[in-house]
Amino acid sequence: MKRTRSNGVGLFMSLFLLPLAITAQSPDTAKVTKHEFTVQQAVDYALKNNVNVKNALVDVQLQEEQNREFTSNAYPHINASLGTTYNPNVATQVLPNFISPATYQVLIDQGVKDGNGNPIQMPNDFGFISAQFGTKFSATAGISLSQILFDGQVFVGLMARPTAVQFRQKNVEVTGEMIKTNIYKIYYQLVVSKTQVELLDANIGLLEKLLHDTKIIYENGFREQLDVDKVTVQLANLQTEKKKVLNIISNGYYGLKVLMGMPASDELVLTDKLTDDQIKEGILESSIYKYEDRKEYQYAQIGKTLNEYNVRRYKLSQIPTVALNATYAKNAQRDKWNFFSKGDWFTISNVNLNISIPIFNGFFTKSKIAQAKLEVRKIENQMEALKLSIDNEVEIAKNNFRTAITTMDFQKKNMELAEKVYQQTKKKYELGTGSQMEINTAQTDMKTAQTNYITALYDAIIAKVDFMKATGKL
Repeated sequence: MKRTRSNGVGLFMSLFLLPLAITAQSPDTAKVTKHEFTVQQAVDYALKNNVNVKNALVDVQLQEEQNREFTSNAYPHINASLGTTYNPNVATQVLPNFISPATYQVLIDQGVKDGNGNPIQMPNDFGFISAQFGTKFSATAGISLSQILFDGQVFVGLMARPTAVQFRQKNVEVTGEMIKTNIYKIYYQLVVSKTQVELLDANIGLLEKLLHDTKIIYENGFREQLDVDKVTVQLANLQTEKKKVLNIISNGYYGLKVLMGMPASDELVLTDKLTDDQIKEGILESSIYKYEDRKEYQYAQIGKTLNEYNVRRYKLSQIPTVALNATYAKNAQRDKWNFFSKGDWFTISNVNLNISIPIFNGFFTKSKIAQAKLEVRKIENQMEALKLSIDNEVEIAKNNFRTAITTMDFQKKNMELAEKVYQQTKKKYELGTGSQMEINTAQTDMKTAQTNYITALYDAIIAKVDFMKATGKL
């Protein structure tokens, strides 16, 4: 795909999302802090202050708290309870008359006779009696304990806790690597932008010298006013271009601050230098790579391990669970609410050992195990796809890096040649053997060659960072 740039300054298109997040701050109230950073210091600052990294670190803390929550299932659960009950109307129960038969039996045994002198006979039906059981007021105070003695799912969950934390921590590293990649690109683009400004200043100086010489030649009658005006227009255009470049660079600094989590009002100074040789350094040394060097692959491996724990959890849900429950309480009943005065409190206590044996649950567990295994298979497929993606990314990054280095070297030589042609054309112009059109053409060609070199330099930086990231060496 052909990439277009305005005056060779397309490098900062990578920042197009960043200025949206910049919040204006009043210069009167803002406290300006100056930071002089190498690229590594910029990365370290971002890893402490970037909002995405902060949230990823919060996720680690959340996982640790979730682990504590799950661990609580393995500890004893102890609860205390206090309660009182008021019965305005104590419940009445209707029961078979069990008192009268006993009374009649005693009378019969004693030979008691009725008013007619006949022995008393046991009636066939004694009917029912009503009775109230309980009192108007009752109170209970007790303590209960429950403890899981064995539960396969809980034990697997306890085993998976360190892996769950590692999963969150690896996400921090993945997020940090993304931030690091962008900071490297933007940082070094801003460093290289100094070269672009220096070239613009040099061109402005050349045009100012040319304008001065053209005016002298005009005053001596060897040039026209039109020649002076043409150089004046060229100089004004170049000065305008420099202002635009400086504005883009300024926005680039704001974008870098946002990425780092630095206040926009702070002053940021980049202390690293960058040369062609530094860009070329290690071009072939990083060609050997391993999938495990990539944070994304490490992240996927931990995710697979977590899902394998899920399979084990559902499998162990098929074995019995054992739980212990115990209760100790005191109970009292009164006709009046006077539980703090003298009176009896009766002890209630029990200990229960429960064994739950799963027999059949409609193939629910079997389905859960199958689902968990399929999730593991999906991650394995994703890991294979990630390997292919990494291979492809490395090869493309390698090609782009080598091409960028070749282009950078070529454009540098072409720029040096264009500058040499301009100097020779300028000498001819000053001697009166060259035309205004020739020097204009030479100046345009030199400016184009410089722009192409800056563009190639930017591309080489991006290509190297992408190559280092692809091989896991960033």
